[in-house]
Amino acid sequence: ALMGELSQLVQAAVRSSSWWERHGVDICILGLSFLLLPAGFLCLRSAHAAPFLAGIVILGVVHHTLTVKGSHLASHNALTESKAWGKVWAVFFIELCSAFTAEQATYNHVKLHHGYTNIIGLGDSSTWKLPFLNRYVYMFLAPLAVPIITPLVALDLLRSVKWTTALRTVCFMFLGLYSHYWILLHVSGFQSAWSALLCMLVTRSLLAHPYIHVNIFQHIGLPMFAAERKPARIRLMSLGVLNLPRNALLDWAFGHSLISCHVEHHLFPSLSDNMCLKIKPIVSRYLREQRLPYNEDSYASRLRLFLQNYEELMVHAPPITELVGIQ
Repeated sequence: ALMGELSQLVQAAVRSSSWWERHGVDICILGLSFLLLPAGFLCLRSAHAAPFLAGIVILGVVHHTLTVKGSHLASHNALTESKAWGKVWAVFFIELCSAFTAEQATYNHVKLHHGYTNIIGLGDSSTWKLPFLNRYVYMFLAPLAVPIITPLVALDLLRSVKWTTALRTVCFMFLGLYSHYWILLHVSGFQSAWSALLCMLVTRSLLAHPYIHVNIFQHIGLPMFAAERKPARIRLMSLGVLNLPRNALLDWAFGHSLISCHVEHHLFPSLSDNMCLKIKPIVSRYLREQRLPYNEDSYASRLRLFLQNYEELMVHAPPITELVGIQ
């Protein structure tokens, strides 16, 4: 009953919103990111430190905007109201830009993680836990390997999909990675394969630390439940999801639904980032009126918590089950 009442309030806000609010703002952010790509690659041609570093930053931010924000919205079909175009965008952002598999990312993220948020063994984010790593390696060194691990995990997951899907995924992954490499050699002017590959690693891991941190901060350490004893959906999401404060860089690159509106996103996952931001006052006010939790905490506070309680939160935890995908 509570979820139905809240849904009516949110749907009223959605119906009164324009296409620009529902989809246009986020499409514009992704479009502007594409337009910045030539500037980033051309800056890398410079022999001076300032423009070269500017190119690294531009390409790093654009990469994460396309691979995190774009892939996340596409996995939820939040970029368009057409399912056919939604599939096209999912393949483009997840496979071509992110070097991952669209089917497995969508299944593990939408079906498992969202369907069973903080349910042990299903959507509990346990695959983000690597108990054999100590806290400082995990929090500060391991994220640098994300660009390498991502395609390797994707290739392993292709064993469970149709061969036609696997072939398509491999082709798009190769096209995305090789295009990046080719442009660095022939447009940015890199003189060797190793220097181009190193630049790819640096730009693709530029925001890998907040990416990993956000994925664990917003669920791990919050209440978890057995599948047979899970509470009602609205209570499950209010208990097991946390919002971080707004941050200009992360709002742009990751999207509001992954930062300051994660509670709203888990309650209404098909809404775009901009719509999650618009319904945030409605959701927060309603949950507090109903005396349900509305979890919020700062990035620095969560970082301190995980460093201080790493053994409890990340080592002595339920075993790894399936890949959660994009959080």
